[in-house]
Amino acid sequence: MNLALIIIIIIAVILAITGGLVEGLQFLLWVALIVGVIALIVFLFRAISGSRRT
Repeated sequence: MNLALIIIIIIAVILAITGGLVEGLQFLLWVALIVGVIALIVFLFRAISGSRRT
């Protein structure tokens, strides 16, 4: 996997945890979901298209 994609996934997980724990920062949960979906779409697109650039 691409390093940038891994970093995006890690950020999405951190934002999801933070958004779940801190009620005042609930918007982070939505941001994490959106970033996670985008990362998943990029990963699936790369896996399906067979792009192997490193």
